[in-house]
Amino acid sequence: MPDSDFPAVKKAQPLAHFAALLDEPAHADNPLRPACAELLSLCTEQQERLSRLVRISDGYHDISRSQNLSLHAQYDRQLRRLEKITRISDRYQQSLHELSAALEEAALSDALTGLHNRRYLMERLKKETLRNDRKAGSFALAILDVDYFKSINDRFGHEAGDFALCQIAQAVQSSIREYDICGRWGGEEFLILLPDTDLASAVQVAERIRQEIAQLHLGFLDSSALPHTTVSIGLSMHVPGEMYSATLDRADSALRNAKSAGRNRIEVS
Repeated sequence: MPDSDFPAVKKAQPLAHFAALLDEPAHADNPLRPACAELLSLCTEQQERLSRLVRISDGYHDISRSQNLSLHAQYDRQLRRLEKITRISDRYQQSLHELSAALEEAALSDALTGLHNRRYLMERLKKETLRNDRKAGSFALAILDVDYFKSINDRFGHEAGDFALCQIAQAVQSSIREYDICGRWGGEEFLILLPDTDLASAVQVAERIRQEIAQLHLGFLDSSALPHTTVSIGLSMHVPGEMYSATLDRADSALRNAKSAGRNRIEVS
């Protein structure tokens, strides 16, 4: 079969053109026809295999793309879910923190007056004692007791007594310096811790407190029965090296002396 009989082998659809040439009667007796026919058959088979492979490859590509899209969508959903869980967790942690802070504050505050409670005062007193012993400093301690407080409860009731304690607590708080610490020691007693203070300054603060409370007007009280609300104050200076309990005992002793001496006064021990 001459080469001129196959002018379009390299053009589009060469196998179809080749098959058409083999079918022509003019080439029926060509000695190369059987070999060409077998070659055509092999080429056709290979082309079909390639077509199947292409279809399979395209199918896998489509599946892979679909799976990738599906995985991407799943990833986005999981990411959004995790972000939501994180936000919830953050809010939960914040709530726990706020609750913990509120509980801690409640554990260290007096429920009635809002001042520090005895537990807090004891901790601060211990720390202040250690701090002053390290630096050879000094601090003052005052214990305040409301004079004739029992008569207020007996005559006007415990609600009136609670009101009086709250008013007195406010008066104490407004009379001390910014760095002083006060709290309810128990019942009608209040404790004031005066850091880095000498005796003269401590007496000055205590006197300011006494005068402030003496000027209080408790509207629910019968002025003819209890014209004045007064306090007695016991004051002590911490001696470097002594236990905080010793400073407390001396302040308490001074308070008893103030009451024994007629109340509404300050005594130092």
